[in-house]
Amino acid sequence: MIISDDEIEASRPVAASCQNGFLHVRLQDGREIGAPLWWYQRLATADADRLVPIELSPLGLHWPALDEDISVASILKGQKAPGAVPPAETKATHSGRS
Repeated sequence: MIISDDEIEASRPVAASCQNGFLHVRLQDGREIGAPLWWYQRLATADADRLVPIELSPLGLHWPALDEDISVASILKGQKAPGAVPPAETKATHSGRS
């Protein structure tokens, strides 16, 4: 699949934040996309002060304090970080341990 310069510009992030357990991203063309933070372990386990600032680039997001990069394309595709586990599975796994 070939992506045009216009498509890249349309999906350029213009704002991003981490709030209430979700990553929220506003794109150049007005779309708002998001993903649960548990998809990205570094974000999910980070202190709130390390989730800012978020640097924006034409293709994605970067958290300097965490050395974490996430592309807009991966969010749109629903790609989770390797080893991402939903919170319900984490709680169920740990609830039986003493």
